[in-house]
Amino acid sequence: MIKTEVFKVSLADKQSVIIPKLYAEVFYKLKQNRIKVKANFNSKTIEFYAALRREKTGVFRIYFSKTKQKELNLTSTDNLEMQLSEDTTKYGVIPCEEFEAVMLTDYEAYNIFEALTPGKRRSIIYAINRYKSSQTRIE
Repeated sequence: MIKTEVFKVSLADKQSVIIPKLYAEVFYKLKQNRIKVKANFNSKTIEFYAALRREKTGVFRIYFSKTKQKELNLTSTDNLEMQLSEDTTKYGVIPCEEFEAVMLTDYEAYNIFEALTPGKRRSIIYAINRYKSSQTRIE
């Protein structure tokens, strides 16, 4: 599995981080634009999946939401540590158990879901994962 060493970055703007070319090119050359990110600041660590985007200028960037910034108590001037690794998940995000159970028991729903684009599949999984109640996630 591909994994970078830990490196320091800061917010590039309100909701993104510029990834140093040295670390981003490893994934870009292998055509892996989905990555797993481990971010650490002041002894708090979060892990999430992100799209690695290469801009026309050659700069690599990932989206780093306000929610994730709040989880780390990060301000716009802080430096944080990151480590990137290969995304080995099927959908680019980890679905909840309820979602997996429904997909195993409802073949028609599974086929419809699999026919969607990868981005739409991820969006649906993110939306389902936001619900706190197990019953709501199933419905």
